[in-house]
Amino acid sequence: MALGGEGILAGEHDWQSADYVSAWIDRDVTRDAERRQRLQAMLAHAGFAPETAVKVLDVGGGYGVVTEEVLGAFPNARVTLQDYSAPMLAQAKERLAPFADRVAYVVADLLDPAWTAAVGGAFDLAVSAIAIHNLRDTGAIARSYQGIAKVLKPGALFLDYDLFFDRSGGLPAHTKWLVEAGFAAVDTLWQQPPLATIAARRAG
Repeated sequence: MALGGEGILAGEHDWQSADYVSAWIDRDVTRDAERRQRLQAMLAHAGFAPETAVKVLDVGGGYGVVTEEVLGAFPNARVTLQDYSAPMLAQAKERLAPFADRVAYVVADLLDPAWTAAVGGAFDLAVSAIAIHNLRDTGAIARSYQGIAKVLKPGALFLDYDLFFDRSGGLPAHTKWLVEAGFAAVDTLWQQPPLATIAARRAG
């Protein structure tokens, strides 16, 4: 999943094909510079000093761009990178080889409730970018928010840069699902519909 795929339905992807994933990444990296600016702006809201040793979950982290930005922003961070696609995680391991001792990789499907046990926790911070919308089904998206809340520490933050399409209810619907999942406050940090960056704080 990870970055990219704007307007492309999840069913049109073959995330388990190494050749497909490699070609997809080759296209996706052409948008790298703009995306990294958005990710850096998002992480500026994490609320931690740079030297803090934070435990971070990257949801649908794909080939590792979000994790790479987290590791750059927080040199003492340890990240668990979760994704549905084994080929994506293979690409992430290659990209993040210099940070090998700071990253754990977990193949897990957000549609499977067992994904929360697979990633562990509890986390100080969860991040995601252009990933969760790929679930397509509104119920599945709402359940993914429940899972994220479950693996976060009380009061911890979930930062998400994603596509919030009108067909899924837009930001109002996602805010409702997040509150129902156990997040006490949801703020929109930036938006250029259907893209937006949100911050959701788990109830204490």
